[in-house]
Amino acid sequence: MNGLMMQQPLLISSLLVHAERHHGDQEVVSRRVEGDVHRTTYRELAARSRQMANGLLALGVSPGDRVATLAWNGYRHMELYYAVSGSGSVLHTLNPRLHADQVVWIADHAEDQILFFDLTFLPLIEAIAGRVKTIKAFVAMTDRANMPAASKVPNLLCYEELIAAASPDFTWPVFDEQTASSLCYTSGTTGHPKGALYSHRSTMLHTYAVALPDSLNCSSRDVILPVVPMFHVNAWGLPYAACMVGAKLVLPGPFLDGKSLHELFEAEGVTLSAGVPTVWQGLLAHVEANNLKFSTMRRTIIGGAACPPAMMRAFQERYDVQVLHAWGMTEMSPLGTACTLKAKHQGLGAEERMAVQAKQGRAVFGVDMKIVGDDGRELPHDGKASGELLVRGPWIISSYFKGEGGDPLVYSNGNGWFPTGDVSTIDADGYMQITDRSKDVIKSGGEWIGSIDLENIAMAHPSVAMAACIGAKHPKWDERPLLVVMKKPGGEVTRNELLAFYEGKIAKWWTPDDVVFVDAIPLGATGKMQKNKLREQLAGYKLPSA
Repeated sequence: MNGLMMQQPLLISSLLVHAERHHGDQEVVSRRVEGDVHRTTYRELAARSRQMANGLLALGVSPGDRVATLAWNGYRHMELYYAVSGSGSVLHTLNPRLHADQVVWIADHAEDQILFFDLTFLPLIEAIAGRVKTIKAFVAMTDRANMPAASKVPNLLCYEELIAAASPDFTWPVFDEQTASSLCYTSGTTGHPKGALYSHRSTMLHTYAVALPDSLNCSSRDVILPVVPMFHVNAWGLPYAACMVGAKLVLPGPFLDGKSLHELFEAEGVTLSAGVPTVWQGLLAHVEANNLKFSTMRRTIIGGAACPPAMMRAFQERYDVQVLHAWGMTEMSPLGTACTLKAKHQGLGAEERMAVQAKQGRAVFGVDMKIVGDDGRELPHDGKASGELLVRGPWIISSYFKGEGGDPLVYSNGNGWFPTGDVSTIDADGYMQITDRSKDVIKSGGEWIGSIDLENIAMAHPSVAMAACIGAKHPKWDERPLLVVMKKPGGEVTRNELLAFYEGKIAKWWTPDDVVFVDAIPLGATGKMQKNKLREQLAGYKLPSA
């Protein structure tokens, strides 16, 4: 017997309809590429999104067509989030931090039809315009007054003119909730990037999960500033969640330095922010150097890479900003876990509580996870057994766009699981902790050494700005840990001082064999350390004991 409930598809456009109807006067504030601060409301944003939907029709965009963006976090990008997906087309957010050759390859692979871009990226657009195969028109996301006087870009259109020529009289179409909504490509550290194609259903379920109290805990009382870019996994779903709950949304544009972010936090009363550790490094450095504080911000979500405990302590103990560790992947839309504490943890001492918070957290409802050994058998959730992390759920991919790489899943009892590539533990309370990426784990004498723990300890040293730990060849032990360190400006620390810093904090045999000081550690397009490049740079390095 079936239930007697309405069959209403889960569609992204419904989020904007809800925000317009119930939170119409709520602000969306953007720092624009043009340099000023722009203010709008959900009501105005919804009307302009409908106009842009009509504008896309005028450009010949059909349902299922891919529409690309190269843009920062701003209200125009937000309008495209809803206009493109809501009209039945597929929003393809391109990462502008990639090399021009990669952007061309991805745009061609996606078969993008139109490309919208912020003026910041005009040089990149000029470099690729004559090389891409399927893009019919380029749209500069600005008004006529700020359009480039001369450009090599053919068929260059003006965003505001496109909006002005279109009517806001548009009815969001109703279609199957399994329809593709947006396309994000992996960062492609090895081989070509692969596309994760999300559906309206998967995005809507993910949005519900993001907003949950034990997840990112979003509400209409929040002022949310996503530092994580809208071109990277849909800014972790926050542009959708803000509409769902009616939160004020503050979008920082290209101004992601510590000074600009702090000014925006204070001016707009930001209560919740989200970003990768490298961004927060710059913010903390600015706040510390200028003896500043946070008046309203009380929660920050840190993901994309493990948050160093020293950074967590700085936020919480010095500035009264609660840190929420989160974890996910492009293939997971991206949210998988959030490290909210349970009631049993409220009475813990500071160090015990930090030990829990340092973990990546508990699975949000909708994500199932397990760890398996080399033989594929499931390992116990005891916080000690370490194995490859597998996940499944309604917002996790079943295959890559166009079937690239074949079937990515592993199967157990007929169920498909996505292999994350992370080596992890899961404790009895369900808290998952990543000990390493499977490709980064250091194998010394047949035993595994987790590089993340070694990096976090080094990052706690007051003179260390960033640290990466990689495996270096050793004639007896196969591999030994090599610590690569970038010092803070004016910071002074020696090799021996750093190695001594590990004493009493880890098993002695885990201590790195050597330290290499560098001017910079390479970062990828999403702000993660590129250990593959470090391994290439130091391929000929010989440890002192070798």
